[in-house]
Amino acid sequence: MELMTHSSSFLLPSIPTDSRPSLTYALVVLNQRLPRFAPLLWQHAKLRLCADGGANRVYDELPQLFPHEDPSDIRRRYKPDLIKGDMDSIRKEVMDFYASLGTKVVDESHDQDTTDLHKCVAYIRNCTPNLEKSNLCILVAGALGGRFDHEAGNINVLYRFSDMRIILLSDDCHIQLLPKTHRHDIYIQSSVEGPHCGLIPIGMPSGSTSTTGLQWDLDNTETRFGGLVSTSNIVKGEKVTVRSDSDLLWTISIKNQ
Repeated sequence: MELMTHSSSFLLPSIPTDSRPSLTYALVVLNQRLPRFAPLLWQHAKLRLCADGGANRVYDELPQLFPHEDPSDIRRRYKPDLIKGDMDSIRKEVMDFYASLGTKVVDESHDQDTTDLHKCVAYIRNCTPNLEKSNLCILVAGALGGRFDHEAGNINVLYRFSDMRIILLSDDCHIQLLPKTHRHDIYIQSSVEGPHCGLIPIGMPSGSTSTTGLQWDLDNTETRFGGLVSTSNIVKGEKVTVRSDSDLLWTISIKNQ
């Protein structure tokens, strides 16, 4: 089984040159409160998209993270490359402002069968050459919190695009899918994340999951809703390994600093 490595180095002020894996980041901003580290994600990303009302959040909330600077300067500095969605949330003055700066606006109000996040991820997938997809990681800010049905829709996107690295972020934690097709080495950035973590079998039960590096490791353990679910676990060191016969969600807390 092929190895897949993971690291939250995108939460660091600068990504080490020897970071494993070496990734290219894209950022999608959703219509929920921006995490305090949103400027850092923006800095690391090569492509920045707002999903519909996420543009309102960038326009309104990013200047609040720089209270000693002119809000208009911040809004011009943090200009998204693309705004995409069904356009039922974005304010007209926000759309007009970014369009005047050269931001591309794509109205997909004709498509009511997919979420705005799904639309943005599909755009990134379609505009990324196949040779680069394996090194691409999509960071999703504002993916957690608010209405639970929105959160469930965002988690569903992880499964709809299970061949892509997508990380859902809030101020408190982040979530990503660990595909069953790989064994996983997760390198812990202990200065910015942990120790609380979880492995959650959403979609189908796991008949056998094994881990190392956790306070309560699993050893060919069955996990399922209605039975054992590994929540409120704790990372013990710098590396966690996971192997499972089912796709799992990995989640870990983000330190408040």
